[in-house]
Amino acid sequence: MILSGEIKVNAAQEDVFNKLNDVPFFASCIEGVSDLEQINENQFKAILTTKVAYIQFKFQVMVEIIEKVFPEKMVAKTEGTPIGVIGRLQAISSANLIKDGDQTTIQYSIDLKLTGKLGSMGQPVLRSKTKELEQQFAKNLQAAFV
Repeated sequence: MILSGEIKVNAAQEDVFNKLNDVPFFASCIEGVSDLEQINENQFKAILTTKVAYIQFKFQVMVEIIEKVFPEKMVAKTEGTPIGVIGRLQAISSANLIKDGDQTTIQYSIDLKLTGKLGSMGQPVLRSKTKELEQQFAKNLQAAFV
């Protein structure tokens, strides 16, 4: 499943890139992230707790930054396993930062693969949850530049 969208931020491209590259800050913008631990310069692990439809899921996730081009692009690979449920989460996420006057437009794309119980929920439910997470992330990111 491919998910994509745009987020506009009232800040310079370099400042937005630096915030996105600050992993503790980035994680704080995502609802449900806890126990963030840096493994090395480009790898991190964390717990992600989220509710999809009526079911709560808790994932152990490993995130690896696989490409960084200052100040315009970041790509990350995420792999996770739900705790207590059979399944797997895999995603490649890319963000292109485009200078737009005094603003920056983040164009993002996520190639998401889910297996097990979460994967069986269907794309409309997952797209709705992803949109909700995007709106919360955008709100938290934009608040950092106010």
